[in-house]
Amino acid sequence: MSKSYIGFIDAGYLRAEGARALGKRATAVRPNASAVADWLVNQPSNDLINQTFLRAYWYDGAFDPWHSEYDGQRRFFDAIAHTPGVQLRLGHIAERQSRLENPIRRALRNTAVGLGIEPDHLIEEFDRNWTFYPDRQQKGVDTLIALDMVRLAGRSVFHTAIVIAGDRDLAEVVRTVQDYGVRVLIATPNRSSVASEILQLADDIIDISEEVLLTMLPDRPALDRSGPA
Repeated sequence: MSKSYIGFIDAGYLRAEGARALGKRATAVRPNASAVADWLVNQPSNDLINQTFLRAYWYDGAFDPWHSEYDGQRRFFDAIAHTPGVQLRLGHIAERQSRLENPIRRALRNTAVGLGIEPDHLIEEFDRNWTFYPDRQQKGVDTLIALDMVRLAGRSVFHTAIVIAGDRDLAEVVRTVQDYGVRVLIATPNRSSVASEILQLADDIIDISEEVLLTMLPDRPALDRSGPA
């Protein structure tokens, strides 16, 4: 088997959990693929002695072409795709009505009736001061990670995987590539955000420090609306 290692990065996980570890909102940071690649290249782990960094696979969810945020996000993804040592792999983003919208509107109507206020007037005033944003969920990302890890491990392309992800659905993937002889290192800004099944299977855990996170997740410019939401 080739003495090389590969990074598998769930960008949504890194963005959400990294921002939480920094005490920020995920929308306030902008992932820096180059900084992540540099961190992978310079890993001091004993597991990687005499191994060469091959590349990183970067997984994220993309808006459909007709979405209002598609163009800005596309520019962001193009920059990642041109980052040396990084290959971009995209699932998609599914949107649905906020799960809080209907319960809140019902509560407002009931409150208006209780106070003797016209419900429609209260709702109109509320809508002038509040906007519900749709719930967004990545689709297909875990599937892409699973396919790439198993396919490449089956071809003996790499010896060690550094995985920045924590979803329970990846546990069987970790077990499968380990059966091929691959060592799996889980990297995370917060161990509690990784499914216990994955922590138990991992050959080692790499804690991503706050100092490193600040380079991976710099603040997003206030007027910049490009990139993932």
